[in-house]
Amino acid sequence: MQCNIDSKGKIIRLASGLIQVILGLVLLILVLVAFTNQVWMWILGGVLLGIGAFQIFEGWAGWCIVRAMGFKTRI
Repeated sequence: MQCNIDSKGKIIRLASGLIQVILGLVLLILVLVAFTNQVWMWILGGVLLGIGAFQIFEGWAGWCIVRAMGFKTRI
């Protein structure tokens, strides 16, 4: 993987990834504490964790999958 984003893109991906991971964890903790069996809440929490973790990886590595596929992004 070759670095294809600049420092501004790295910061934005790291920050948005951290926000998504935190939101996913909060949602999953709320589901566990409230003892609800809402399947959509489990799925949404897992998706937020997965996407957030991948964005943190992108920011850390300086690599963006969308740019690697040939699309131009503003950041």
